[in-house]
Amino acid sequence: MTEGAATSPMRHAPAAPVWADVVGQERAIRPLIDAVGDGAAMTHAWLITGPPGSGRSHAARAFAAALQCPQGGCGACVACTTAKAGTHADVTLVQTEAVTISIEQVRTLVGTAQQAPTQGRWRVIIVEDADRMTERTSNVLLKSIEEPPPRTVWILCAPSERDVGVTIRSRCRAVRLVTPDPRTVADLLVQRDGIDPDFALECARAAYSHIGIARRLATDPAARARRDQTLALATDVRGVGDAVFAAADLVEVAEAEAKASTEERDAEERAQLLATLGADDSGRLPPALRAQVKQLEDNQKRRATRIKRDVFDRAITDLMSFYRDVAAIQAGSHIGLVNESHRDHVTQIASRTSIGDTVTVLDALETARARLAGNVSPTLALEAMLTAVASPRVGA
Repeated sequence: MTEGAATSPMRHAPAAPVWADVVGQERAIRPLIDAVGDGAAMTHAWLITGPPGSGRSHAARAFAAALQCPQGGCGACVACTTAKAGTHADVTLVQTEAVTISIEQVRTLVGTAQQAPTQGRWRVIIVEDADRMTERTSNVLLKSIEEPPPRTVWILCAPSERDVGVTIRSRCRAVRLVTPDPRTVADLLVQRDGIDPDFALECARAAYSHIGIARRLATDPAARARRDQTLALATDVRGVGDAVFAAADLVEVAEAEAKASTEERDAEERAQLLATLGADDSGRLPPALRAQVKQLEDNQKRRATRIKRDVFDRAITDLMSFYRDVAAIQAGSHIGLVNESHRDHVTQIASRTSIGDTVTVLDALETARARLAGNVSPTLALEAMLTAVASPRVGA
């Protein structure tokens, strides 16, 4: 699909302002930059993949902005600022706070894709969590991607190509982002947030170069304290009893974080829905209205479930970084530790256990992640995981 693109010469360099938030991906985003100004390089569907924190959504929004911008990505005009913010009339941004993207959402998108752009040069639809579509939902999207309307561009984002159905990915041009170098992320924290360079690098390594998490660790003492509490499990959990209590604590932390993140918003959404329906919360709602309120409550529960899963996943990732440090010391490697500030604890565990024990623990952490993704009871999955963490040191 090249209509409307061939007449737009490339007017920006790779470091154009609109791409400033896409850190450490200069080579990976080259196809996107080229497509903005070259009709022959443009296509109707793109799949941007990359590990968490690599900047998938930033790249998608920057691409949308560059496509709409008369100058190809100045970063300052109305087209750029509204496209990146998700408020441009011809840029539709889909983000899900639930576990999956619903089939109703995708059907709405397919209808939107049929509409010609009203203000911009393209109708751009960004699906930030394309991996959260079920096979049935993906099939609804497939026909629109196979037979796209003129001047419509689909941009799908996912952690990897295998997270998207084969029929979808075979019809998209792939852009594969990489994990940024920690020093690149640290430089960003120094420049934008005024963080001390050494501390910025420590946070970037602890976050595995996830820019958002690195910034949170660098600027939020509570986030650092939660991470330290998680890493302490490696030394504090010494048996099954400790594992049971620690698992309960992790579940409680996740539930508290989900409640803090959603409680106020849930109440506002409920009040807004009731006001729209012309009802109030003081009495029994008519059946027709109850169905709409229940649908809202179900969506809110799915959002809370995703937040809790994210908390568990982050805790597991932090523990995995700790045990990879343990394995590095046990193997005699001279690479820098991810958790340099916890070197004493890492060395303590490394001296008390074998590298075989460490591999067993890492396998248990991966198993727990898979179980949690498969809707196993979080408490049971975490208890089994933490029992494996404690087992090599029982009796030590």
